[in-house]
Amino acid sequence: MAAASARWLRVRSGLCWPQTRSRGTRVCARALSCRFYSGSAAFSKVEETDATGIENVVIPQKKTWDKVAVLQALASTVNRDPTATPYIFHDDPYLIPTTTMESRSFLLAKKSGQTAAKFIINSHPKYFQKDIAEPHIPCLMPEYLQPQIEGVSEDALKERIKLRKVKASVDLFDQLLQAGTTVSLETTNSLLDLLCYYGDREPPSDYQFQETQQSEDLEEATEEDNKKSKRKDGRLIGVTWKPENNAERIFALMPEKNAYSYCTMIRGMVKHQAYAQALNLYTELLNNRFHADVYTFNALIEAKLLMSNGKYEDRWNNVLELLKHMVAQKVKPNLQTFNTILKSLRKFYSHGKVQALNTLREMKAIGIEPSLATYHHIIRLFYQHGPSLREPSPIIYRIMKELRGKQFYPEDLDDDKFFQSAMNACSSLRDLELAYQVHDLLNTGDNRKFVGTDVHRNFYYSKFFILICLMEQIDVTLKWYKNLVPSVFFPHSQNMVHLLQALDVANRLELIPQIWRDCKEYGYMFHNDLREEILLLMARDKHPLQLQITFAECAADIKSTYEESQTSSQRALNWPANSLNCIALLFLRAERTQEAWEMLRLFRKHNKIPRNGLLDEFLDAAKASDSPVQAIEVVKLASALSLPVCKALAQRVMDFAEPKPEPKIALTKLTSLHSEDDDGSSDSDSDSDNKWK
Repeated sequence: MAAASARWLRVRSGLCWPQTRSRGTRVCARALSCRFYSGSAAFSKVEETDATGIENVVIPQKKTWDKVAVLQALASTVNRDPTATPYIFHDDPYLIPTTTMESRSFLLAKKSGQTAAKFIINSHPKYFQKDIAEPHIPCLMPEYLQPQIEGVSEDALKERIKLRKVKASVDLFDQLLQAGTTVSLETTNSLLDLLCYYGDREPPSDYQFQETQQSEDLEEATEEDNKKSKRKDGRLIGVTWKPENNAERIFALMPEKNAYSYCTMIRGMVKHQAYAQALNLYTELLNNRFHADVYTFNALIEAKLLMSNGKYEDRWNNVLELLKHMVAQKVKPNLQTFNTILKSLRKFYSHGKVQALNTLREMKAIGIEPSLATYHHIIRLFYQHGPSLREPSPIIYRIMKELRGKQFYPEDLDDDKFFQSAMNACSSLRDLELAYQVHDLLNTGDNRKFVGTDVHRNFYYSKFFILICLMEQIDVTLKWYKNLVPSVFFPHSQNMVHLLQALDVANRLELIPQIWRDCKEYGYMFHNDLREEILLLMARDKHPLQLQITFAECAADIKSTYEESQTSSQRALNWPANSLNCIALLFLRAERTQEAWEMLRLFRKHNKIPRNGLLDEFLDAAKASDSPVQAIEVVKLASALSLPVCKALAQRVMDFAEPKPEPKIALTKLTSLHSEDDDGSSDSDSDSDNKWK
C-alpha cells in the first residue's frame, strides 16, 4: 500500500513537472497551489526538485482534534444573555436567586443533592450497573469505596492505600510486619504519601451521609483536633504534624530508604507546619548522599520563609542558600518555585519588594513564563495596604502592558486570584482606564474562567462597578449596569448606593424609582442606608408635579417596607427622623395632603423632631387650602415638641389669615406657654451658671 501511494505521488508530481506553455501547465500549476493543509498542523516545506525532475512531496502531519473541540465550537456560537441570570441558576423560576446569599444557598443545595445522589450510587453499586453513556464516562459509574481484597497481603495494602483508608492501611502494614512479610519499597512509599498528605488522619468524607465505623482513639483525636483548630496569630491552624506519628514510625522502620522516601516526609512536614523537623530531615537526606527533587525544594523554601524566628534578611539568605543547593544538585526550578518565593515574600511587607522584582527578573532570565498567580503575588505585595498617596507604585501598569491580549491556562492554585487583586489595585488607584484593561484581559479567550468562585466574582465586579459609578459618564454607567446585573453578579447594597450617587451627580433623579424596584428585587428593601439615601435624593429639591407624583408613589412603597418590618419583627417601629421628614415632604409636594398629615402626626407619636422647612411647607399647604385648623395643628406640634420655631410659626398663622376667636385664643395660649417655657429654661440656665461661678 505504501509503495502504491509513493508511485501515485510520483505520477502526480511527474505530470505537473514539464514547464511548457500549454493549457495543461496552468491547470497543473493551479492544482499545486490549491492543496489544502490543516492550519494548525506543522508541515515541512516542499523540498527543491532534484536533477531528474522529480519533486519530493512530504505528507503533512495529521490534525489531532481536542475531545471537546465540537462542544467548544458550538459554545462559541452562543453569547451571554445580559437579561438572564447565570446558566448555573436556571431552574424553577421560583427558585432562581436574586441576592448573593440566595445564590450561595442555591449552589450549596445543588451540591448537597449531587453529594446525596453520589452517596446512594456508591453505597449500592449493584443497582447502578447499566451503562447508557456512549462513549463510556467513568465518572458516572459507581465507585467501590469498600475493600474487595481480604486477608493480609501486600495487594490488600495497595488497595486500601488507593481507597485512602488511612487507619486500615496502617493496621494492615503492621500486620504484615508482625507476620514477617517484607513490604516493597514502592508500596511503603505509597503509604508514606497517604500519611503525609492527610497528616496521619482520616481524610474528610466526600459524602455527608456516609456511615463510617471509627475507633474511640480516632474519635478522641478528632475532638482534640477540633479544639486545636483555632485562630492563632490571625491564621487558621487546622491539622498540624504530631511528633512520633505513624508516618515517622513507619519511616524509622523502613530497612531501606531512597530519596523519594525523604522527599515525601519533608513535604508532609512542611504541609502540616513542622518546619524545623523538615529542615532537620533535609540535612539527614544530604548526609545520606541523596538529592531532593524540585517539589521538595519548593516546600523547603516555604519553610525557610515562614519560620517565625529570625530577621527577614536571615530568612532571605537561607532561601538563597537553598537555591545554591538546587544548582549544586542540578535541580532546575519550576514555576511553583518562584511562586512560592513570591508568595512568602508577602510576609516581609515593604522589605520584600526588591527581592520580588529580582525574583521576577531571574524567572524570566531562565525562560520560565510567569503565570497569573505570579503577578497576583506581586500586586498583593506592592498594594496590600493600598497604594501610597505620595508615590504610587507603577508596577501594575507594567504588568497590564505585558499581559495585554494574552490567554492563560491553569498552572497554579492561585491563578484565580489575580483578577480580584488587580481590580482591587485599580479601585485603590482610582484608575478607570486601568480597570478597563483588566476587564478586557478577563474577556480575552477563556480567561473569564479565572474570575474565581462566586464570592471572588462578586468582589471583582463590585469593585469594577463602583469605580465606573465614581468616574464614568452616567449613560455609560447605566449601560454597564444593564449588562452586568443580574446576568453576571448580584449587586450589594453599597453598589446601589454608589449608583444613586452617580445619578445625583448627573442630575438623572427620575431614574430613582426604577432603581428602588431593582433594590426590592434583589432583597434590599429593608436596608436603612439605602432607603434613606433614596428618600433624601427625592426630597432634596422640588421637581415638576408629574415627577413628584412618581416620587410620592416610591415613598409610599418605602413607607410600606417600614410598616412591614414592624409586622414581621412584632415590635414597635422606630421610625428614623430623616425618613419621616422625607416621606411627609414628598406626599405634601405630590398633593397627597391626607397622607402627609398622617405622617406629621407620627412625629409626636414617635417623639421625632421635624425639620423647620417641613413645618414651613405644611403651613404653605394649609394657607393654600385656606385651612386655619391645619395650620394650628402645625403650631401645636411645634409647641408639644418645644421647638424654638413655634413662636415664628404662630405669628405666620396670625398674619396669613384672620381666624375665628377660638383658634386665635388657642394660638395666644400656645405662644404664651412657649414663652414661659423659654423664660423658665433661661432662668434655670442662669441659676446653674451662677451656681458654678
